[in-house]
Amino acid sequence: MRALIQRVSMARVRVDDAVVGEIGQGLLILLGVAKGDDEADVENLAPRAAHLRIFPDEAGKMNRSLVETGGQALVVSQFTLYGDCRKGRRPSFVDAADPLEAERLYGAFMRRLEKEGVAVAAGKFQAMMEVELVNNGPVTLMLESRK
Repeated sequence: MRALIQRVSMARVRVDDAVVGEIGQGLLILLGVAKGDDEADVENLAPRAAHLRIFPDEAGKMNRSLVETGGQALVVSQFTLYGDCRKGRRPSFVDAADPLEAERLYGAFMRRLEKEGVAVAAGKFQAMMEVELVNNGPVTLMLESRK
């Protein structure tokens, strides 16, 4: 499981010109689920994201987490995080999980974030989405459950 995490001032997702998820200050989490991922990957990754110390403290140092700041998370399913571009010109997505399993673990990831005390908004699984964000910093990090 991979999470591309961006610290944002705001983020929103639109599907068919309608906003389906929106947050203020917090994290935009683009979540990719791989073949073989399971609840252990959710248990590894969601708490790490919620407690990742990437928000500034009083001295301006990155010492505070999403939980500590009371920020929100917008979680967007992103199977293209498992795109393999090493051969040819068209990415291969053979490492991405089956859509039914990916959707199940995507939901489990969001529920696990909520268990950590994070307010969660979501994109729409398997929809063509437009994601708008203001990356604060910019701060962008990749977390992986298996590394």
